[in-house]
Amino acid sequence: MNDNIKRIDPRRPFTITADGLKRITLGAIGTGGGAMNLAAAFGGHREQAKPRRTTAAPQRTLLVAAHTDRGALDDHARQALAAAALIADAQTEVVLLAFGEFSEDAAALGADKLIALPALDRRSFAPEDELNALAACVAAYAPAHIFLPDNATGDGDLGRRYAARANASVATQVVEIDAKHVAVYVQGGKAFASRALPEVILLAPNAVDPKLPFLGAGERVEAIGMAASADGYRDLGIEEIDAAQVALEEADFIVSAGNGVGDVPAFERLAQTLGAAIGASRVAVDDGKFTRDKQIGATGKTVDASVYIAFGISGAVQHLQGIKDCRHVIAVNLDASAPIAKRANLTIIADAQETIAALTDAAAAARSARGTGAALLSTKPVAEGALA
Repeated sequence: MNDNIKRIDPRRPFTITADGLKRITLGAIGTGGGAMNLAAAFGGHREQAKPRRTTAAPQRTLLVAAHTDRGALDDHARQALAAAALIADAQTEVVLLAFGEFSEDAAALGADKLIALPALDRRSFAPEDELNALAACVAAYAPAHIFLPDNATGDGDLGRRYAARANASVATQVVEIDAKHVAVYVQGGKAFASRALPEVILLAPNAVDPKLPFLGAGERVEAIGMAASADGYRDLGIEEIDAAQVALEEADFIVSAGNGVGDVPAFERLAQTLGAAIGASRVAVDDGKFTRDKQIGATGKTVDASVYIAFGISGAVQHLQGIKDCRHVIAVNLDASAPIAKRANLTIIADAQETIAALTDAAAAARSARGTGAALLSTKPVAEGALA
């Protein structure tokens, strides 16, 4: 008996890969001699032209609803869209209802039709208007199923509110899905329950691989007409506070210091100028440069910022685990082979202190040219649901 064989839990949720296959182990699995698989296996950099998923006249609709962030879907929302596209057959169209501006390629994300509602972005609080918009879209397209990312930034709440209003069947925190069933964890994660696809499907993060082997039609269509509601809510807007007061778990922009940062006051000035929250590696915290609540990593905070800039951080596996959900990672390091360079979207091979000084001067000059003062970081709406 070989003790080195890795054992897996057969009840563990699977992920649908770009080839539409179930994957229950980490890493890619070879599935034959297809050109797509060979290119991935040998690191081929030439991207093959993707075919349209279907050109047949639609007989059925799957609807995906999600909020955008500065014109783009986040990874969780892309996964919800990919889930619908992957289980759609040739006679099914995938319609994306985007709350907020949308500037991405809807076809590349798997959508056949796009309805964008710029006035209802996540920075405003209009739950009844969003619910009415979703209901109007459902009335117009009569989708067989509605997909939303089960998050805490509006989509999960919207899906539950719609299911309650329409008396629709719903599954939340779905961790496994295919064309015939969904599955969720129950009993505190000790058991696994499945059922046929409900009308409303709220997907947990990372249930589906968002990389698709095909394109949607990507047709942009006009928004469904709806009347504004008088729901008794008054949006008090966004409260702007000093970035240093924002919890790292909620920060959208983080600059983080490692052992390569010697001048901490200069680093803090950069954070203030950029309007970024401050994080640190375990080494920098252990050296007493930063307090323990600034530590990012497996033994510290896990963050999901849109932008994460790491100064002088080599990238131990524990630190990389803490930033795995960040959208854009920029690394500033003298060592081009540092582990964080493999995770970073952009790596700057330079001295951390020199880069901090240059960035501070450049940011200060840009703010002076625009006539703005010290940077402030916007948080969530301050009075969600406040009565007028």
